[in-house]
Amino acid sequence: MVISDHDFGQIRDFIYTICGMYFHTSKKYFLESRLARRMEATGITACHDYFLLLKSSRDSKELNLLMDEITTNETYFFRNPSQLSVFETMLLPEVLELKNKMGFRKLRIWSAASSSGEEAYTLAMILLEKRATVLKDWIIEIDGTDINETVIAQAKKGIYNAYSVRNIPDAYRHKYIREANGAFILSPEVKKLVTFNKLNLYEDAKMVFMKSFDFIFCANVLIYFDAASKSKVVQHFYNNLQPYGYFFVGQSESLHGVNDKFRTVHFPGCFGYIK
Repeated sequence: MVISDHDFGQIRDFIYTICGMYFHTSKKYFLESRLARRMEATGITACHDYFLLLKSSRDSKELNLLMDEITTNETYFFRNPSQLSVFETMLLPEVLELKNKMGFRKLRIWSAASSSGEEAYTLAMILLEKRATVLKDWIIEIDGTDINETVIAQAKKGIYNAYSVRNIPDAYRHKYIREANGAFILSPEVKKLVTFNKLNLYEDAKMVFMKSFDFIFCANVLIYFDAASKSKVVQHFYNNLQPYGYFFVGQSESLHGVNDKFRTVHFPGCFGYIK
């Protein structure tokens, strides 16, 4: 299917107002292919008619299905080893010591754009290993959010394929993963630490409730936004991060020219941001 430049512009701009994702004209073929799937599924043949369907309700089922089509969800467990190592060995002890002095034994972590949950569950495994020591008697809350309802449903199941689990260290894999008929199933104790919900990072009214996080991870998401929507989303992260907290993006991403309130901190093999 080939759509006109006018129809492409209309739908692209509508998507932008909903979630901040911006499709340059160089991405027209990608958007055309995703629109073609949804139009075939709905039986609509005219692009303008499909646009009217999307506009009929900002929370419509069809809009959710289109969002599922246009979001990329390639991820796996233990994806950023340098980042995870710094989190576990340097930053977590620092934050725990500070919170202990405050008498507030609750740790909150946000895996934003968590896709099918591998990042959030990776963090849960790392923290579970410390349950008997530095995290004894602590409340641990890990929030995984994504705009894609399909991957949120997958994350809640906690069942993965061989590709997703290929980088899990043997000690973690033997302890927290059970294999059955080619599927890799997470243990209940890992799943219990994580809550998954649908969330649009661009939606001000919802983002205001994501409060008081000690760590925020948001990998490989900002690349889909233009400068204005990046700035808006990153400001949400800034508002919802504790003053002593740490914010991580993908290692191919940067906040340079996006937000001057965050300060870059360099670590062995990676970097992060603080207020």
